[in-house]
Amino acid sequence: MADAPSFETIRYELDQGVLTITLNRPEVLNALNDQMAEDLLAALKQAARDPQVRSVIITGAGRAFCSGQDLKAIGGEAGNRSIGQHLRKTWNPIVLGIRNLEKPVIAAVNGVAAGAGCSLALACDLRMAGESARFIEIFARVGLIPDSGSTFLLPRLVGLARTFEMAFTTDPVDAVTAERWGLINRVVPDDRLLDEARALALRLAQGPTRAYGLTKRAVNRGLVLDFAGALEYEAYLQEVAGRTADHREGVQAFLEKRQPRYEGK
Repeated sequence: MADAPSFETIRYELDQGVLTITLNRPEVLNALNDQMAEDLLAALKQAARDPQVRSVIITGAGRAFCSGQDLKAIGGEAGNRSIGQHLRKTWNPIVLGIRNLEKPVIAAVNGVAAGAGCSLALACDLRMAGESARFIEIFARVGLIPDSGSTFLLPRLVGLARTFEMAFTTDPVDAVTAERWGLINRVVPDDRLLDEARALALRLAQGPTRAYGLTKRAVNRGLVLDFAGALEYEAYLQEVAGRTADHREGVQAFLEKRQPRYEGK
């Protein structure tokens, strides 16, 4: 096994096929600066390349998941810096990297997920939250719009009315409410969050990785296709899936009445 890559602002830990990426600037509630953006994008690219990575957890060190953009890092540039260019360089590649990563990605949300930090959680395939988690579309507090994918993903998760409520009021949404709204999959006790996320990630790491990746590709495309187009794209990807070693193993295991041993190929 190759040595794990080293990063300045995140921890990258691979064990039993599960990669845990921990945002590691707890002193600023894991707010993202340019270095963290660079590190996180590099980690996602490494995860995509590494066949030993079968599932991914993204979480935060300390008492927060991610508080969004580090405004102090921008400092006096606010109002002069091109926010659009900043998004194109930092946050947009990160959330696209998560959506295009053809392996299951779980957000283990501890504490606050605010602004683009909330968008980061939304970009993940599954979201598990500790009881103290809070989701805040905080942009309007500084005269901005939701970005980093929130305007696309949030209404698809919670509907238009709740999207506008979150965006306009900027009120925090607690974990129990987020689960009820369909914003997250599950609420767990804070002290069990990483254990529960890892148990799910291990289960997925033992599954048919190629099928998961193709499913993710189909769902992403299905968000923008009409029904007939989605059917055709399913047929195309099913042809691809049907030629994988994991499919052959799944059929053989079914016929032999045993648990499949998937290798992610």
